[in-house]
Amino acid sequence: MVDQLFNIFTLNDSWELLYNNVFQQWHNTSILEMIAVVLGALQVILAYRNHVSLYPAGIVSTSIFIYLFAQYGLYAEASLNLYYFIMSIYGWFLWLHPKNKEQKELNITHTNSKELLIAFSILITSFLLLFLVLSKFTDSTIPYLDATVSAFAWAGMWLLAKRKLSNWVLLNISNAIAIPMLFYKSMPLTACLTIFYFVIAIFGYFRWRKIMRREQTSP
Repeated sequence: MVDQLFNIFTLNDSWELLYNNVFQQWHNTSILEMIAVVLGALQVILAYRNHVSLYPAGIVSTSIFIYLFAQYGLYAEASLNLYYFIMSIYGWFLWLHPKNKEQKELNITHTNSKELLIAFSILITSFLLLFLVLSKFTDSTIPYLDATVSAFAWAGMWLLAKRKLSNWVLLNISNAIAIPMLFYKSMPLTACLTIFYFVIAIFGYFRWRKIMRREQTSP
C-alpha cells in the first residue's frame, strides 16, 4: 500500500508531468461529473451544518458517482456509493424519526463500545470482502487502496447515519487516502472535491462537538 501511494504521489517523480496530467484531466471532465461534484459539495456543507437535507443531495450525487466510478474501473468506490445511497435513505429516516419521541431529530452523541465494535467490524469485513472481489474478479489496478478507502468510508457512513461524532474521523481517513488515488485515476475534479471533504470534515468535527455539548447541557 505504501508503494502504491508513493507511486501515485510522485507520478514517476515528475511534478511537471503531474501538472500536465491534472490540467488535461480537468479539461476532459464531463458535465455529469461536475453535477455530481457540486451536489457532493452541497452534501458535505449540509453535513457540516448538521442539516438533514444532506441526505437528498447525497442520494442524487451518489447515484451519479455509482455510474462514473464503474466507468473508471473503481469498483469498490462504485459499491461504496451504492452503500452511500442506501445509508442516505436509512440516515434520512433515522434522523427524522429518533427512538426518543421527545426529540424532533436524532441528537449527536459519542460512540459507545458496542457501536465502536460494530464500526470496526464493518471496517474489517468490508475491506476483506472488497479486496477479495477486486483482486480476484475485476481488472482493478489498485485493489488494496480502493478497498481501504471504501472500508473506512463504509464504517464512517454508518456512524453518520447514527449521528455519531466519530463519523468525521473515519470518513477523513478515507478522504486522505482517496485524494491521490483519484488523481491517479484521472478524476481531478472528484479529487478536488475530496480535498474539500477533508477540510470540511476537520471543521465539521469541532462544530458537531460544540453542538453535542450544547444538546447535552440543554434541559
